[in-house]
Formats: sequence, C-alpha cells, structure tokens
Amino acid sequence: MKLDFKPITREDIATLRPLLTAHPFRSCDFTVGGVFLWAGYFQYSWCVVENTLFIKGFPVNGGSTPAFSLPLGAMPLDESLGLIRDHCKAEGIGMELSSVPEEALPLLIDEGAVHIEGLNDWADYVYDPQALATLSGKKLAKKRNHANRFAADHPDAEFHAIGAEDIDAIKEFYHSMPLAEGKPEIAEFDRRQTFDVLDHAADYGFEGGVLTVPGLGVVAFTFGEVVGDTLHVHIEKMNHEVAGSGETICRDYVGMMLERHPEIRFVNRQDDSGDMGLRRAKLALHPLYLLHKYNVTF
Repeated sequence: MKLDFKPITREDIATLRPLLTAHPFRSCDFTVGGVFLWAGYFQYSWCVVENTLFIKGFPVNGGSTPAFSLPLGAMPLDESLGLIRDHCKAEGIGMELSSVPEEALPLLIDEGAVHIEGLNDWADYVYDPQALATLSGKKLAKKRNHANRFAADHPDAEFHAIGAEDIDAIKEFYHSMPLAEGKPEIAEFDRRQTFDVLDHAADYGFEGGVLTVPGLGVVAFTFGEVVGDTLHVHIEKMNHEVAGSGETICRDYVGMMLERHPEIRFVNRQDDSGDMGLRRAKLALHPLYLLHKYNVTF
C-alpha cells in the first residue's frame, strides 16, 4: 500500500465528512471547517486507505517542508504511521506530524517520536456552552452588560437561524465591512473563505445564525458545526460599531445550538493565530481550557 495524495477541494466534503466526525478529539483541525476552509492556505492534499484519512500540507508554524495530520480512521496507528514513514522516505523528506492535539502525544511517543514542539499561537479556546448561552456569572459580567446594552438600544432586534433567503443580505453586509489596512495575509484568506461559505452554504453543511436590526439590517452572523460533544464556531463576524452585537450573537447562537443539539458539552472557538487583539477577546470569554497542539517529528 502507498499514499497517493490529491488536492482537497470543496467537492470532497461529502466523502471526508464521515472520517472527520468519527474521532475522539475536540481539535478544530479535525472538522469540515478546520480542513476545508484552510485547505488552500496550508495546501492540504488527502487520500483514504482502508477507511483511514491521511492529510498532507504545510505546518501552521510556517515550515517549508510538508507535514501530515494525525491519521484518522480504522487503521491501527502503527500501520498508518508506517505508511507515512514509507511515503516520506520515497519523497526524500523528514517525517513530521503537525497540529497534533495534546492527548495524542503519548501514543506518538510510544511509536518513536523524537521531537515535540509546542504551537503556542495555535491552541484552541474551549468554553462551557451554558456559560456562553447565558453570559451569566461574575466573570462574564462585562459581556453580559454589553449584550444588555444591545438589547436596550435595539429592542426590535432579531436573531434567527440562517436560511437561503438570508444569504444575499449577509453578503451585502460583509461586503460593506472591508478589512482594515495592515491586516496579515491570513485575515484576507479568512475573508475570502467566508464568502465561499456564503456562496456554497449547502456544500459545507454548517448551521448558522444571523442578527438583524430594523433600519440597519444585518449586524452580525456566524456559522459552525457540531462534532461529537463539541460545537465548533468557524465564522463569527459583526459590526463593531454596533455595541454589543458580538456578545449577543455569541450568546444567542450557542443557545440555539444547545436547543438543537443537547449533546453539546463544549464550544471550540478556535485559535488566535498569534493575533493579540483576538487573543484578548477570546480570553475575555473565560475559556474552560486551551487545547494545546504540537508538531511531532520522527
């Protein structure tokens, strides 16, 4: 057996979705959004051997040598790593796994890992869904106050699940919010992929929510997916000039998803990619923990 990789495209979602939902990890990297929204940025390619998914791309810390995701599927780990090892030998490259969740490290150490590097800018922020759905408690008092301010300023505001009839208005809203100058390349890529989700919402299969205000129209929207016991929030955009719109859509979306999916026990709002402003915002929501990730070489 050998690994025969091909580029990941949106058309592969239906094929790979079952393998991206049948694993024990809460990492955003093992979701449809985590893979397909970022396939172009990290140049992901894929293959499936014996109902096991292999993904190759470039590591999140900017390395120039291809690296691999932790294999997902039915094949025993020693066999799947053996296939990666053989592939690397044939390609004349070193063997490295990227963005490995912390709970998988003991397994890889047992399989001969020789170096482990922490990826401090790429840890996922994981939250209590009940806390986000209510913004209750002393720690979230400021966030709750912002949401209350929004409700007082806009008593006729409405939050609802995104339907096909909402997409044009959401696109118009997002087009009206260009990126500020000086934003890194990854922010522009994120913007392009957000439009791709809006253009092909049915393909991604995400569940979304939109917040509207009479006279203003759309002021915030969000998309995510549920994998196991975790809600992964992939996209969340708001008009920062409308006070409290971000806190409100965060609260109302998680509340809606809990009603739809009572099995949710955690909310993964993903990493901050080293953006200090984003880091402060994520910490201000008081995560339960950070899901740390590592590059592992053999």
